[in-house]
Amino acid sequence: MLDPHTGHTVAGCLILLSLLHINLSAGGSGKSSQSHDDMHVIHNNQPDLQEIVFVIQSQSNSFHVKQAERRRADLLKQAHSLAEKPPVVLLSHTLSNHEGDWSILPLLPNLSYSFGKNSSWILFLEEETNVKLTKLVQVLAKFNKKNEWFLGKPLHDEESTIIHHYAFAENPSIFKYPDFAAAWAVSTPLVVRLANKVKNEPLKSDFTIDLKHEVALYIWDNGNGPPLTAVPELCTEPEGSHETRHCATTLRTEPALCGEPVNKEDIFVAVKTCRKFHNKRVPVIKKTWEKDAFFLEYYSDYADASIPTINLGVPNTERGHCGKTFAILQRFVSGVVPETKWLLVVDDDTLISLSRLQGLLSCYNPSEPVCLGERYGYGLSQGGYSYITGGGGMVFSREAVVRLLDSGCKCYSNDAPDDMVLGMCLNALDLPVTHSPLFHQARPEDYARDFLAHQVPISFHKHWNIDPIAVYNKWLKEDLQAKASDGLNENAKTEL
Repeated sequence: MLDPHTGHTVAGCLILLSLLHINLSAGGSGKSSQSHDDMHVIHNNQPDLQEIVFVIQSQSNSFHVKQAERRRADLLKQAHSLAEKPPVVLLSHTLSNHEGDWSILPLLPNLSYSFGKNSSWILFLEEETNVKLTKLVQVLAKFNKKNEWFLGKPLHDEESTIIHHYAFAENPSIFKYPDFAAAWAVSTPLVVRLANKVKNEPLKSDFTIDLKHEVALYIWDNGNGPPLTAVPELCTEPEGSHETRHCATTLRTEPALCGEPVNKEDIFVAVKTCRKFHNKRVPVIKKTWEKDAFFLEYYSDYADASIPTINLGVPNTERGHCGKTFAILQRFVSGVVPETKWLLVVDDDTLISLSRLQGLLSCYNPSEPVCLGERYGYGLSQGGYSYITGGGGMVFSREAVVRLLDSGCKCYSNDAPDDMVLGMCLNALDLPVTHSPLFHQARPEDYARDFLAHQVPISFHKHWNIDPIAVYNKWLKEDLQAKASDGLNENAKTEL
């Protein structure tokens, strides 16, 4: 049986021991997990299915509820076929009315109270994560359930990045955090200790930006808690590929059953710009994705007929742009522009694939108040709110825009942060923010390579220190879907 390395306070020792620990885990996970048939008991420590609590990281939007329910049904069907009593399978969005539950840490006291005495593992998974129950049980049997374990497929940064607050700037690759798509597990002793910590110590950061990195930091606790242990059987390869024979988890391969992509005519695109970027950023849009928009307008502080841009009468601000964004929302429902089902609001340095967005939107009902993009959070542990970060693109159904404006919600100043003000308004209206990992607030190099490898992205943001046209051609141009050799899994394209 493997024993975890805990309680190290010297960073250098922690790193060396963590590397040794990962090697031991990987080395011990090979033949024993694949020998005989799947029902073979490989270790006296093997848990019963009832000792594993599955938490699907679900969302309240109707499409995502269906996806999560399908995942739960698959787990229960597998348990039934094994003649096992069904395990507990939870949908995270149903566990309480607390907006911050998606950030995981606020859930821990509830999980500890409900399952701390009669369970051995909490396994978190996403809607698209396939789980092979017999293989998973074998994998967990390798780890002493009485000790503190944090298990997953490790990701790491190749350079320090803004989305991680430039953590570990001298050696970014040294810190490992889990790829949620592969599923990740924590032992009950660790859950119980963390739950007490959450209850007794306020969380230090106001912002939730990249949840998987922040959860790993919280668990590691500057070396006072366990680092992530790499588990090779937690995989993000597509189900059915020859590389997944050893895997306990894989990614689904079938496209989401959402019908045909929405028509171009159903999306109105609003680009926020200003006079100083007319000759620098706007030409990038015109050379890349503008041609794929049927309805598009550029909104600026200066009317330039050569683009053309529209002056909304809102002065430009160095930050925030709330006044401009709310003027765009008003214009969208005013009858001045064509009436479409969807509104996309982007910055002038957003790079986006509109054709992929058309496919994604086929999964959502525009008659519902849909607010879609990359979800961030503010003050989630203290009754805060979620919001769509603006740089990756904010998508609203017409119904959502109407409800926002009818509520009387407005900016407290023109330079207030528009995405955060909208988040506060949505929270007050009890309208959900729907997250898609295919939208990105930052550049490709700001994300772990293995994280991007199993998705076909919809957007990136910022031109800083990159060639934006080259980035668009590599990551967002439509022929990317034919380039499985570029590190993208052809069968996992639709991570919708």
